[in-house]
Amino acid sequence: SAALLPSMLMFGVILASSGLLLMIERGILAQVGPPPLHPPAGLSRRDGRDSTAELELEVLRDTRNRTIRALCGQRSMPRSVWELPPAQRRTVLRHLLVSDKYRFLYCYVPKVACSNWKRILKMLDGALESVDVQSKMDHKSDLVFLGDMKPEEISYRLKHYYKFIFVRNPMERLLSAYRNKFGEIKEYQQKYGVEIVRRYRKNGGNWAGDDVSFSEFLQYLLDEDVERMNEHWMPIYNLCQPCAVRYDFIGSYERLHADATHVLEHIQSPSFVRFPERQAWYKPVTAETLHYYLCNTQRRLIKELLPKYILDFSLFAYPLPNITSEFCRQ
Repeated sequence: SAALLPSMLMFGVILASSGLLLMIERGILAQVGPPPLHPPAGLSRRDGRDSTAELELEVLRDTRNRTIRALCGQRSMPRSVWELPPAQRRTVLRHLLVSDKYRFLYCYVPKVACSNWKRILKMLDGALESVDVQSKMDHKSDLVFLGDMKPEEISYRLKHYYKFIFVRNPMERLLSAYRNKFGEIKEYQQKYGVEIVRRYRKNGGNWAGDDVSFSEFLQYLLDEDVERMNEHWMPIYNLCQPCAVRYDFIGSYERLHADATHVLEHIQSPSFVRFPERQAWYKPVTAETLHYYLCNTQRRLIKELLPKYILDFSLFAYPLPNITSEFCRQ
């Protein structure tokens, strides 16, 4: 059954994405927009106050929940982590962080504010005095990973603990990973950059890997096996397995502080624990920056890559990127 899972998963993708793959194949990217977020007429006020934003958020969450139920309700999809192939099970269990004190599981997704969430977990556990400590983040120490526990301990926490995840626009996340890892981190330049240059450039054997283009990066992702990808660009679905793990809350990078506050209130964290503010040096990926990169990349590359991330787009209700000639001219 494990050997059949990839083909079954692709079958599920085609059904759950409501024709998105067909639209990609036909190049109809401009027509794919976000889900309808505006409430019907007459529902703009509730409890005596303007609640349009709240209703929009409810529609978005309902869209995500319905899509996840549609996909995960298929017979071929895993119902628990124990139904996953060993490699997939190891991946999700090593991305689920545990707080026994506050009884929650958090599936961390690189490039979706996971460093700040790790700081919060360390602070809740008493290993960190403040989330504003200016020191290099240690992503392993003082953290408890579900994968390090015994099977019965894993099953108990998956059944009884509050589980949450934070997601982000897939292409924005990829661009953030590209700019950070290949523009700033020497280890990634040497490990991945050199390999990418060697693969996709003539006489690329003597390059340092510090000038990888975004197009070369996307071509590398297109040729890479999803299960073997680095966690910084592995699809969120593969990292956190939302069919095998039924998350109680899906927060988004776009509403980071509001959603983080909701989670902190739900787990009843101390009032002095707050989600950190963005560092002054951090340069976020803006919509304009993303559009610039996408519009200066071969359209073929993006169209061929989208199916690898189609579950992230469809399950979490993100629009496919607009790369039409008309849009890019603007």
